Amino acid sequence: MDKEAPHAEDTETKILHAAEKEFLEKGYAGARTATIAEAAGVTHAMLHYYFRTKDKLFERIITEKMTLLGDIVLGAFGDSSLPLAERIRQGVEQHFDFIAANPSLPRFIINEVYAHPERLRIMETSVQGIASRLLGGLQSEIDESAARGLSRPADALMLLVDIISLNLFPVMAAPIVGSIIGGTYESYDAFLAARKQENVETILKKLNIH
Repeated sequence: MDKEAPHAEDTETKILHAAEKEFLEKGYAGARTATIAEAAGVTHAMLHYYFRTKDKLFERIITEKMTLLGDIVLGAFGDSSLPLAERIRQGVEQHFDFIAANPSLPRFIINEVYAHPERLRIMETSVQGIASRLLGGLQSEIDESAARGLSRPADALMLLVDIISLNLFPVMAAPIVGSIIGGTYESYDAFLAARKQENVETILKKLNIH
C-alpha cells in the first residue's frame, strides 16, 4: 500500500495539471476529458476512476485555485508580527503575483460565470470563507489605526475591491495594455513589475498610512 500511494498522487497531479491547461485554453464546454487523459498519459478510464465526471474535475481545479489564493492573501494580511502597512504591501504584492502567474484564470472564471451563472456556487464557499476571515480582523485594525491618527478611516471591503480591481486589470486587459504602453517599457514583464509597485503605493496613499 505504501508503495502505491506516491504513484496514485503523481497520477492525480498529472491529470489536474493537464485538465487545468485544457480548461483554461478551451473553456469548460470546449474541454475534452479524452484530451486531458492523453495529455496526462493515462487512459480515459483511469481519469474517470479518479474524478468520475468532467464537472468533478472542474470543481476540484477551481476549489484548489481558490484555496491557494486564500492561503496567499490570508498569509500576507494575517501576519500579526508585521505592521499594518507592511502587511497591506505584502497582501497587494502577493495577490498581484498570483494573478500574474495565472493570467488565464480570471478570464476563464468570469467567462464561465457569465455563460453558466450556476457555476458561481462552486466558488462561493471558498470566496466567502476568505472574505469573512480577512475582513473582520482587517476592519478592526484599520479602525484602530485611524483612531490613533496613524491612517485614514476606510471600509475594508471597499479596500479589498480596490486591490482586486487594480491587480486584475493589467493582466486581464493585457492586449490593450500592451498596445498602450508601446515602447515605454522594455517588456510587458517590466511594466507588470512597475504596475505592482504603483498599486501598492495607490492603496497605501488611500489609507495615508504611516
